[in-house]
Amino acid sequence: MMQRIRTFIFRNGSVLLTFAIFVLIYFIGTQLYPTMQKPQVFFNLFINDSSLLLVSIGMTMVILSGGGGIDLSVGGVIALTGTASAALLRGGASPYLVIPLMIVMGIALGALMGTIIQTLKVQPFIVTLMGYYFARGMAYIISLTSVTITNEVYKTFALTPIHIPFIPKAYIYPTTLVGPIMLVVAIYLSFFTRFGRTIYAMGNNEQSAILMGLPVARTKIMVYAFSGLCSALGGIVFSMSLLAGYGQHASGMELDSIAAVVIGGTSLSGGVGNVIGTLFGVLIHGTIVSILQFNGTLSSWWTRIGVGLLTLIALGVQSIFYLRTKRS
Repeated sequence: MMQRIRTFIFRNGSVLLTFAIFVLIYFIGTQLYPTMQKPQVFFNLFINDSSLLLVSIGMTMVILSGGGGIDLSVGGVIALTGTASAALLRGGASPYLVIPLMIVMGIALGALMGTIIQTLKVQPFIVTLMGYYFARGMAYIISLTSVTITNEVYKTFALTPIHIPFIPKAYIYPTTLVGPIMLVVAIYLSFFTRFGRTIYAMGNNEQSAILMGLPVARTKIMVYAFSGLCSALGGIVFSMSLLAGYGQHASGMELDSIAAVVIGGTSLSGGVGNVIGTLFGVLIHGTIVSILQFNGTLSSWWTRIGVGLLTLIALGVQSIFYLRTKRS
């Protein structure tokens, strides 16, 4: 029994550490500011970071695929999706047409970047950076100023509270559910499908995965397409939450998502980690922001400092587990 416990801790050490850090930071926050003990404060973490959770899920799958996989376009895609959907809605387009169109656009952009990375063997950093500039630039071409959304369907999604059963005065919004649903989808894809097994195989050793007969080329394109899907959904949620679209929205979110993924225990070299750890990485980010908001006197830049320190700790822990694995 003890051997099984040790094996479980060893295999899931990074995720368990991330969970422990989240619990510790949240506990410290509740002691410093008793108002944080209210259940609604916890649910606000999901409300405020719903877009970050979505793009971090896609980022996790990309980084897991290895080969220097990274997607720097996510913030730009959010801005483009929000601005394009707001402009279309202002022009009288149906939201039931706009939402699928934005999703297709995100998937197509992600698949295009994946195809360039796979066929032309260009570094993902360069390709997705160009994707970021393209998406952000297109958002500004559509409109140089913020575009307000007055569509009733978007307002309904943004402003209709869903009360949590058995928890008085606790609620979320319909947009809040998109992130957890995609998290479940990503967990299923990662652990119970050939697609997920191929991603982990690629992350550990791409050449070995090819020799095993796994569809590496197709999977790499699909991974970036999945990230594009998550970014498009993040843009839709973001625009619904703010009821506006603007080219400057989600500035720096690609860096926040990378930090959340690393804090969650996913190795930047690929093949190690999962989206469950990413969830707690996002919650840690949201908890730090909440503590600063309750304090009211500290600069928001302390969030960057805290996330940066936790990212360094996560990288150190990953190195320790890697060395132990290599020795054993």
